[in-house]
Amino acid sequence: MQLEQKYRALLDQASKQNFANIENIRLCFQTLSLASLIDHDCAIQLAPHGLTEARFVVLFLLDSSPQGLAPKDIAEKAGITRATVTGLLDGLERDELITRHADHDDRRALQIHLTAKGKQTAKIVFEQHSRWIAQIFGNLSTEERVQLSALLEKVTQNLIRQQN
Repeated sequence: MQLEQKYRALLDQASKQNFANIENIRLCFQTLSLASLIDHDCAIQLAPHGLTEARFVVLFLLDSSPQGLAPKDIAEKAGITRATVTGLLDGLERDELITRHADHDDRRALQIHLTAKGKQTAKIVFEQHSRWIAQIFGNLSTEERVQLSALLEKVTQNLIRQQN
């Protein structure tokens, strides 16, 4: 696997200094390089639709909530700040993918809905994104996917334990 240049440089220095557990360092850098590659490819997949990952998440949440969502609910579900949501909604509204409506029960509150264009964009992008994700892991057998999932969970638990 091709590591990002910064990780190759760090790994080279760690090797020169005879760091212990150099293979664990390499595994970490491989994981980070893979995550970066996936993020980069994701951005390439979404760009033709005028979407970023964050805008895609908002579309996904709204598509899953035909009754609409309040901005605070979008922020909570997406794990982002309300200020960030406001900026995302401004862009999505400019692109005519969403509309903002006063809440029926509380006129000070807003409900966000997908427009017809937003629904169509969401449908197209979700289908493409699902195929893209399936291809990333497409050459793994069921057993390998289960094993990879278990190994990733094991590493995650190591990090959680270190934080506590």
